[in-house]
Amino acid sequence: MEDVLEMSHRPYDPKRPQVCLDEASKQLVGETAEPIPAEPGQPERFDYEYVRNGTANLFMLSEPLAGWRHVMVTERRTARDFAEVLRWLAEDVYPDAEKVVLVMDNLNTHKLASLYEAFPPDQARRLAERFEVHHTPKHGSWLNVAEIELSVLARQCLDRRIASVEVLLDQLEPWEVERNDRQVGVNWRFTTADARIKLKRLYPAVQDG
Repeated sequence: MEDVLEMSHRPYDPKRPQVCLDEASKQLVGETAEPIPAEPGQPERFDYEYVRNGTANLFMLSEPLAGWRHVMVTERRTARDFAEVLRWLAEDVYPDAEKVVLVMDNLNTHKLASLYEAFPPDQARRLAERFEVHHTPKHGSWLNVAEIELSVLARQCLDRRIASVEVLLDQLEPWEVERNDRQVGVNWRFTTADARIKLKRLYPAVQDG
């Protein structure tokens, strides 16, 4: 926890961008009957029955100090999918960065070792060396700004029936562009000193003498 908190208070450095990563799934749900359009005094109405069209996986990438985020949609959440996200960050988004400072949880695929499942060893090693990784502790995912972004996304964009990946992408793009244009960031104020006071129960009791 203290490691992530101290990293979060570093000043903005374009050579060492701080990127938070998290992921979530979205159930794709289609209609069995055409919704009835809204009328004066009557909202749009949907049939209670629906059809399941599988799920999509959403990788949320957020650089809070720059007010930037991006949602990458994949069909699955495998080590190879995760590795491609890292490759994209290192080679396409931040090709000139000295290190990409990456914050993520301890999900089984969220390891630099996943790079070796997707790429030849020499490429995997080059990519791994581009990252400085900070894992949030167990039950400490609230330290990850990407989780906050996912919560906002769920309320503002995903709180409706979405039938396919194509429709999902159509919904995500304007949400992402609007927030990026406004450079919506996060003013992180919780410090290590605060943690030692407010979360005192998490620290072991040390007896003097």
